[in-house]
Parts: sequence; structure tokens; C-alpha cells
Amino acid sequence: MFIRTESFHDFIRMYPAVTIIISINSMIFLLTNVPFLEDRHWFESMAGVNLFIADGEYWRLITPIFLHGSFSHILFNSFSTIIFAPALEKLFGSIKMTSFYLLAGVAANILTFWLMPLKYVHVGASGAIFGLLGCYLYLVLIRKDLLTRQNSQTILTLTIIGVIMTFIQPQINVIGHLGGLVSGFILAPLFLRFRKK
Repeated sequence: MFIRTESFHDFIRMYPAVTIIISINSMIFLLTNVPFLEDRHWFESMAGVNLFIADGEYWRLITPIFLHGSFSHILFNSFSTIIFAPALEKLFGSIKMTSFYLLAGVAANILTFWLMPLKYVHVGASGAIFGLLGCYLYLVLIRKDLLTRQNSQTILTLTIIGVIMTFIQPQINVIGHLGGLVSGFILAPLFLRFRKK
């Protein structure tokens, strides 16, 4: 389920939504971080700055999902997306998976806006990625018919590790991570409503 064995060409063909998400993240990273290409205005205008959101710049609830602050940041989030998103794209379809990813990410950013100080600034796709984990957690706990026991154990282990790392690693948007996880769990039944085994 989480092991990728496809060739690069097959991956693009089978998971176009995941490919587009990774491509957009990579392009924006190049435009905002790489010397000679970087434009800090892009970064500053897309970051999730709670003070500016309060002033009506509501696009900042969406744009931080595609913005990353360092190479290690985008590398880890891209790797996580490649691991977790394909199975849901196969389950939901490309459009629904993209919608789920974005809704979970926006919900995590809304919770960050509500619960963190106005001076708080955040970027990254972690809220959306934790939303995917929240969906998997729903599958493990509620829709057991859609998973094997081995996959369920893997998901529980990865979720526990993800939550623990949220509190251990520095400069992590804890509200965004946990908010994404809870949002994904809540959104899951809406997307899985008519899904049969």
C-alpha cells in the first residue's frame, strides 16, 4: 500500500494528482528559495501570517500548503506525499483526492489562525499530509473492510510516530499537524460514504 514500485513514467500516469501537487510544490520552492531564481516577495505574499489573514488576506489559508521554507522541508513533505497520497488517489480518484488534500490543509490552517497568536507565521503541506493520515486512521478504526490487518498496523504505527515527532521536532506547527489529522478523520466519511469494499 505504501511501497512504491512503479517506474517514474508509470507513477505519473497512475497518480496524476500526486504528480501535479509535487510539481507545484517544487516549482514554488524554486521560485522562493533557490539563488538567482528566488523572489522573496512571493514567499512573503504566500506565507500563512495570522495578522494578515485577520486583515482579510484569506488566500493565506490556502497558499502556505504549497510553500516550504527549506530543502529538507520540501523533501520530507514531498516524500510523505508520495508515500501516503497514491493509495487515496486510487481509492477516491484524482479530483476527490486533490479536494480532500486541500480541504484538510485549509482546515489545519484555519485552526492555526484561530488558535495561534496573530504574529504566528507558518508554511508547508504538513497539515494536508496529516489530513491524509487522518483519513487512513478513519479507515483503520471505522472502515476496516477497506484495509488489510497488516496495512492497519502500519498506519497506526506511522500515525503514532508522526504525532510523537510533531512534539519532538523544533519549529513545528503543532496545531497544523493535529488539526490536519482531526480534519482528515472528519472529512473521511464524506469521501468514503458510497465506497464499497
